[in-house]
Amino acid sequence: MQDYSGGNISHTEFLFVGFYELKQHRWLLFFPFFLMFMLSSIANSILIFVIKTQRSLHSPMCVLIGAMACVDLSLPVFIVPKMIFSFLFNWDGISLLGCLVQMFFIHFVGSFQSSILLWMSLDRYAAICIPLRYNDYLNISSSLKFVLAAIVRNGTFAVIVDVLAGDLSFCSSNAINHCFCEHMALVGLACGNTIVNNVVGLLAVFCVTTLDCLFMVISYVKIFISVFKTTSGKSFHKAIHTCTTHIIVMCVTYFCAMTAFVSYRIPNSIPPDIRIIISTMYLLFPSCFNPIIYGIRTKEIREQILKLVGRTKFAQLSVKA
Repeated sequence: MQDYSGGNISHTEFLFVGFYELKQHRWLLFFPFFLMFMLSSIANSILIFVIKTQRSLHSPMCVLIGAMACVDLSLPVFIVPKMIFSFLFNWDGISLLGCLVQMFFIHFVGSFQSSILLWMSLDRYAAICIPLRYNDYLNISSSLKFVLAAIVRNGTFAVIVDVLAGDLSFCSSNAINHCFCEHMALVGLACGNTIVNNVVGLLAVFCVTTLDCLFMVISYVKIFISVFKTTSGKSFHKAIHTCTTHIIVMCVTYFCAMTAFVSYRIPNSIPPDIRIIISTMYLLFPSCFNPIIYGIRTKEIREQILKLVGRTKFAQLSVKA
């Protein structure tokens, strides 16, 4: 770890020092994070495989669930391998370029959780509130437009945040008190003015996370008003069940994201290791939680998974016989 009191040197190499208070016991962190990584990888891979191979699951909603599984599968890849090797072998170093690349993919890929959740809420709104015009609003053309808009919006903010962070001078310390390159953890090391970075970071959160959440809330409020007014019996329970599944996933994702965001805005009131755990769980916990919830609560997906498990067991028994 290097420290400089002068402002003539800007670091291009950094060290992750998250959880270093554990000292010689830090390697034990390998096991919980590795298990979460494996759970996320296996659960999301199964979900993607089932949705891709079963034609009955090629509906717009199941495709969106598959897209969410792709995001949940890829997001931990950008942080966990580097992190667990750091715990095991103290491979804590990373270049400024490597840090910026990691930060870009975390922000760019992670922001699609919000985009897909918004698209799910709009899909449910169209299916329940205006079913006769569902195909007019949710077709291939509109889907491509939404995907393109999400890529441009999320990518623009991710690039701007990265470029502004890369232009800073890091002349006081090269120790990042984290296990991966989180935006505020890196910006906090800068020795210059970081007001622009903070403002752009807040603007990105508002334009991506907050606006998406606002539109989702409006959609589900309208859905529930429509459901309580017009449906009953089996249709009523199916609509409530489907929307509740998405709302559970939405609440978990946004709770983790907002908790991590707030923890960096009030750093002095939260111990550093607790803040790191919160920030890491924001990226890892939804990736483990989402496929399980969708696999259990979505009837069509649950039935196909059970069929797949049944066929696998039958094939194993046939081989043994």
